Amino acid sequence: MNQYLVTGYDYTDVGALERRMNVRPDHIASLKQLKEKGNYLLGGAMLNDEGKMIGSTMVLQFETAAELEIWKQNEPYITQNIWESVDIKPFKVAGI
Repeated sequence: MNQYLVTGYDYTDVGALERRMNVRPDHIASLKQLKEKGNYLLGGAMLNDEGKMIGSTMVLQFETAAELEIWKQNEPYITQNIWESVDIKPFKVAGI
């Protein structure tokens, strides 16, 4: 499978954190489905100096680039305007 490092940076407007928290249950449910299918390896929230969520980092894996695109089209943090920018890079988890 092809592995990817996904880094999503949240919008920074006044309502961004509240919006994130409202969408978070949908995002977590989506990740649970990805994990069941073997696509989700790890992830978590990035925090600012005050400990508030400002983005996300995940390692995902998909058989094809088309599957990655389908995920992007359905990820709640993308479709519901939580992440202002998303950076996706090919990645390889170390086999230690």
